[in-house]
Order: sequence, then C-alpha cells, then structure tokens
Amino acid sequence: MIKPRECHLNDDMLSCCEMMRPMDRVESRCHLDWWASSVTLLASVEIAVVIAAADTGWAAEGCLISDDQEERDGFAFLCDMDPVFILRFDDESTITVTVHPTADNRRFALTEYTGPAHRPINHRVTI
Repeated sequence: MIKPRECHLNDDMLSCCEMMRPMDRVESRCHLDWWASSVTLLASVEIAVVIAAADTGWAAEGCLISDDQEERDGFAFLCDMDPVFILRFDDESTITVTVHPTADNRRFALTEYTGPAHRPINHRVTI
C-alpha cells in the first residue's frame, strides 16, 4: 500500500484534482519522473495528486503544479511517447504508473503500471 506523507493542498490545486470520494484519501505534492533508461532520468515534473480508496484498490488524479507552457508541452510529448512514469513521493517511495492526460495536458488520471519492466519505445521525431 502506498503511504505518502499527508499534506493539504490549497484550493487552486484541489480544483484541478477533483476526486469522486471525499474519504479514505491522501492529498500530496510529488513528482512524476520519466526515465529514458535505468540510469537516465530525462524529466521530472512536480504535481499535486489525490489518491483515494476505490473498489479496485485505488484511484488517483493529479495536475501539474507549473503553469509554464513549455513544461506542459514537454509533459505532453513524454506522455505521447510513453505514458509510463515513476510517481515519487517526498519520502522517496515510488510506484510505477501510467499517466492518462486530459486534453489540456495539465490534468490527468493515474493507474498502476503492471506491464513488463523493460519495453521498447518506437518513436520518431521528424525534423
């Protein structure tokens, strides 16, 4: 079970992290890390996340803390390339998740990633 430190987010952050059940939940600031390989951290974005108990285990929604358009575009690019990130809490505990972004690429749902640890990524950038 995930045990991140509990904290209280301000109303602005909570408005972008709406959850379906008000009890049995944790609100936290943490990071989504995108690893290019086991030794290369390509990107890390700070997020606000709400994790709640659900019938199937847990449900999570979050949003990017930054309003920077460049950071949002980079996040969208990585989600398109491979939506598997490491969710890292302040106490350095982690869980591998799949990010399901909304159209604005600021809000997203998270699900636990249960696929293989190593997977090929086939993405071409045309210049």
